[in-house]
Amino acid sequence: MLQSVEGIYRNGKIELLETPSNLEEARVIVTFLTDNSIDLQSRGIDEQQAADLRARLQTFAEDWERPDMAGYDEL
Repeated sequence: MLQSVEGIYRNGKIELLETPSNLEEARVIVTFLTDNSIDLQSRGIDEQQAADLRARLQTFAEDWERPDMAGYDEL
């Protein structure tokens, strides 16, 4: 049976955003989605709410992108 879970590829590693159910070990196929689109509806927000959130978080973007913050990506 096939089971799909969403994840993020970052710094050579894949982080799963959810834990596969009833699975201890399995072979995998990784498909990279390059459009960077996010299913807002599955996250419980609409486009207007997402735009508002992006605008409010923009003030932190400069700090997040600093090289010395890269260590937090590993957590």
